[in-house]
Amino acid sequence: MKELMIDATIENIEAVIAFVNEQLEAFDCPIKSKTQIDIAIDELFGNIAQYAYNPDVGPVTVRVEVTDSPITVIITFIDNGVPYDPLKKEDPNITLSAEEREIGGLGIYLVKKSMDDISYEYKDGQNILTIKKKI
Repeated sequence: MKELMIDATIENIEAVIAFVNEQLEAFDCPIKSKTQIDIAIDELFGNIAQYAYNPDVGPVTVRVEVTDSPITVIITFIDNGVPYDPLKKEDPNITLSAEEREIGGLGIYLVKKSMDDISYEYKDGQNILTIKKKI
């Protein structure tokens, strides 16, 4: 397991993606899975950066673990920000046109659809969001 502790800022999204991709390189991660993981990181870390400590900036721990049989990437985001479970937000009605849909919620919906598992818990004053992707 590898960990990165970094400030929750939009500017740090690329650093988090690079950190995770560095771990994926050892496992010949297919480009489709890598792209889905990168999009999930962009969405989830971006949400933490925008909302967890607003208007301040605080730390986020990004943990990457890879398990065998089947090879699965587990990425956990841990912050001490405002408690928020993005999984409780109702999925957007994607059958409506863009003009008819409510703003927001599409990013987390895409993460839910592209990852094999996503979970959230608030424990000991921390938001803990975990995504899993079989590669």
